[in-house]
Amino acid sequence: MNDNQKDIALLNRMRLGDKLAYKELINRHKDYAFTVAYRILNSREDAEEVAQDAFMQVFGALHSFNGESKFTTWFYRIVFNAALMQKRKNRIFADDIETSSEAILISSSSDSAEDLRKNERTRAIQQALQNLSADDVMMITLFYLKEQSLEEIAEITQISAETAKVKIHRARKRLAEEMKRTLKGEVRSLL
Repeated sequence: MNDNQKDIALLNRMRLGDKLAYKELINRHKDYAFTVAYRILNSREDAEEVAQDAFMQVFGALHSFNGESKFTTWFYRIVFNAALMQKRKNRIFADDIETSSEAILISSSSDSAEDLRKNERTRAIQQALQNLSADDVMMITLFYLKEQSLEEIAEITQISAETAKVKIHRARKRLAEEMKRTLKGEVRSLL
């Protein structure tokens, strides 16, 4: 049974009133929902709230999922929309101390050259992502970090696959430009 079939089985159990199925569905997708929301909002608290709200929307809209697309595509569209709405409502962002670039470097327990380079690369990418639009961050996150196909991204964002491909390409170029602007000559050593 593939992941989508497992999700469909859980949804069917939920429709029959099985509360354990709802808990299992949450456990299967909570990390991904949080990651999608966090990439848009850059706030741990807001991302947690959006992820929780998205699961509540799923529960309230069980009847509207018809199975024509993958559950994850439908669900992450809900998360994506909820995060964008939250971002519109709350334009003030605050870095959580645990996720700040400085905390990532300080918390690193290893000091090998490769680990330091990897941490510096991660910090630089996170810093550059914070300066991109929510749309650019979402495209990069879905394609490169979550390895969604162009068709899945198109369905999540409600655009064509060709438009998604163009947006991903442009977002990647803007990310590279932002990294060059922020880090100037250091970019070559990070890439």
